[in-house]
Amino acid sequence: MNLSFPFFITFFLLIAFFAPDFLSTLKGLIPILLGLVMFGMGMTIEFKDIKKVIDNPKWLIVGTVLQLTIMPLLAYLLVNFFELSNELFLGFIILGSCPGGTASNVFCYLANANLPLSITLTITSTVLATILTPLWIFILAKQTIQVNFWSLVQSTFWIVLFPLIDGFVIRKILKNKLNNMLRFFPKFSEFSIALIIGIIFSINSKSLHEISLVLIIVILLHNILGFLLSFVVCSLLNFPKDIKKTITIEVGMQNSGLGMALSLFHFGKIVALPSVIFSLWHNVSAMILINIWKIKDKDT
Repeated sequence: MNLSFPFFITFFLLIAFFAPDFLSTLKGLIPILLGLVMFGMGMTIEFKDIKKVIDNPKWLIVGTVLQLTIMPLLAYLLVNFFELSNELFLGFIILGSCPGGTASNVFCYLANANLPLSITLTITSTVLATILTPLWIFILAKQTIQVNFWSLVQSTFWIVLFPLIDGFVIRKILKNKLNNMLRFFPKFSEFSIALIIGIIFSINSKSLHEISLVLIIVILLHNILGFLLSFVVCSLLNFPKDIKKTITIEVGMQNSGLGMALSLFHFGKIVALPSVIFSLWHNVSAMILINIWKIKDKDT
């Protein structure tokens, strides 16, 4: 198991706890850090991997549809059922509307799932998220709070799509000259997301009383039901085992870094709390899920 990400998170959470004023001054770095993560993801894209998936588009289409529908609709149903405050309501809608995160690719690798499909699903949902993330937020949250749709589109484009394309183009131009740098990017991504979590926690250091038991329950249900529903759909469609694993992980894990950035810069620090807590939890739950699969695989 990769222990560097938990180490980075623990390190920055300790700083956020003991020196919140220091980390809170770095909040302007959040979109830059997330953009660099997307840039690194763009540099890992290779056409040969995508072609393998396009040759069997059914898996890609089903996975993309599930990614872009299950989590936002689950978020809407859960926050209404548990009657969360308007700010937390909006925070969950933003989180649920985000695409899959880069961490899902790592967990698909650990689960012996279909890595090319995982990468292609992450890319596809990320590209579509430029419009669909703001659109879901606008549709599901407009009755709760005023939402500037085009402002969200612009933010999502500059934070996600633009650096993703830049990374892809630069990799295409320079080709194998960047191989040494590519080895560095996974750790940099872990470091960046952990730093973002620390910054958000430091900003919310005086508002941590908002983290109630109900909030934790909704986060757990959102993630676990996302895993469960996507796995059930894939099972009903008789998808191969590795494809079921891939789509399940991709659906249940969100780009919580994007959720944090959009929440903080468009609505406020309390709105970012669901994305912050989710970013901690979904790594734990994914590891638990992978271990369950490994135990089942040994028994069969």
